[in-house]
Amino acid sequence: MPTERDYYEILGVPRTATQDEIKRAFRKLALRYHPDRNPDDPEAERKFREAAEAYEVLSNPEKRALYDRYGHAAFKGQTSTADVGAWDEVFDVLRDLFGPGMWESFFGGGTRRAHAAGGGGGRDLLVELRITLEEAARGARKQIQIERRELCPECRGSGLKKGKRPVPCGYCGGAGEVVHAQGFFRVVTECPGCHGAGQIIPREARCGECGGAGRIRVRRTLEVNVPAGVDTGTRLRVPGEGEPGANGAVRGDLYCAIVVQEHPLFQRHGRDLLIEVPITYPQAVLGAEIEVPTLEGPEHVHVAPGTQSGEVIVLRGRGMPEPGTGRRGDLLVRVFIEVPKRVSRREEELLRELAELEHRDVLPQKKSFLERLKDYFASHFAESGESA
Repeated sequence: MPTERDYYEILGVPRTATQDEIKRAFRKLALRYHPDRNPDDPEAERKFREAAEAYEVLSNPEKRALYDRYGHAAFKGQTSTADVGAWDEVFDVLRDLFGPGMWESFFGGGTRRAHAAGGGGGRDLLVELRITLEEAARGARKQIQIERRELCPECRGSGLKKGKRPVPCGYCGGAGEVVHAQGFFRVVTECPGCHGAGQIIPREARCGECGGAGRIRVRRTLEVNVPAGVDTGTRLRVPGEGEPGANGAVRGDLYCAIVVQEHPLFQRHGRDLLIEVPITYPQAVLGAEIEVPTLEGPEHVHVAPGTQSGEVIVLRGRGMPEPGTGRRGDLLVRVFIEVPKRVSRREEELLRELAELEHRDVLPQKKSFLERLKDYFASHFAESGESA
């Protein structure tokens, strides 16, 4: 590597710096010295490359350990292409800072991570799976329909007509990779002509069923096991039900994104459920036994005399199960006093009689409010100098 300045000095961090501190220092320097922000400034370009070189070493724990022990001598004779994957950290930071277009235009292309790491494995699929609250509580077996690409039955995934062969890609000469070089940077990327295969299928050799793609789109019906306790946002993995990989590689996976539909009665709060139940004024005053719906069916609940509107009665273990453990939350029954819009003549007579009794025999709570009201007016008039 050409730079002989101390890497820690370049980034402006101590030798005890954490990986996060090293990354923040590089981001700061990259923003400051990036050539697109400093056109026609060779010094800024030199400092930018210097910072990138330092970060490439110090962001890698193994390389950092070698550098701490041997200094620049640890990398004498190496080129920056010895481990193209080691530059992924550098490119990730630059991509975050400047976007793909800017950093690729400067460095001459992307990394080969997708090509190297993919290994031809099949593509994962994601579908939405809507279920009811009852299904989320009990668990369920659900049928879903998905559309995915399958190997063409005519050519068995080769994309070729019978008796035909592919030819080497003219863009990369059959290598499947393209090398971009600029200064000491050399980045290997997947060939855009053959997408890393090194070969292409001429038009006249393409399979008539799939047009040379080797895949066709099909619809499949699958059964998915939904465990009890799932919530909106849960993702269920169904192994091996994604798309097939290239050259016999493993299939991808299917992921089901769970959406639990809103319930007309229950509101969910984690493992607990909340339901609001109306009660009458006599029931609140005198107490009562009321019927409350639960996920398992109706249940009788005791309302204590003197219950206030908005009070919550807890039914233990009547909520949602916790995935994996099965422990259930609670059902919270919030009662509210329902005021009828219409009453019979007899009910009106009784209510008027009750109103007269309340006016003559003031309840403690009401008396307390009237006393506070009287104190307020007395204080107000005293401050203003007026007479009540």
